[in-house]
Amino acid sequence: MTRALELARNSRELDEVPVGAVVVIDGEIVGEGHNRCIADHDPSAHAEVVAIRQAALRAKNYRLPKATVYVTLEPCSMCAGAILQARIERVVFGVQDERSGAAGSQLNLLQSPFMNHQCKLESGVLATESQTLMQHFFQNRR
Repeated sequence: MTRALELARNSRELDEVPVGAVVVIDGEIVGEGHNRCIADHDPSAHAEVVAIRQAALRAKNYRLPKATVYVTLEPCSMCAGAILQARIERVVFGVQDERSGAAGSQLNLLQSPFMNHQCKLESGVLATESQTLMQHFFQNRR
């Protein structure tokens, strides 16, 4: 999660919403990313999607069944969909997204019995640091 926070700071430097994510398999980071929607002109370039794409390329497989995603902010529905499609085993996130969180805040796609895959979830890891980063970003934009 520490690396995800570093990546979130990279997002902030690009004037992107400061979210960072890493994909870990067997204790090794195999994918990492931060929000790049504005820089890449790509609405799907959320931190989780960027990290999952990198991990899948590195694994030479679109399925990542033994992976854990560490992300500073609760995944949205798009990112939750990518996580489910990749068959990621576990998601660890920092702070809840009360507006659009899809891992328990607004809905829980990652553990829905209606989906063909469910993930283990852990929240609140380095939550204070993640929340402070987000709050400072949005305060500076106002």
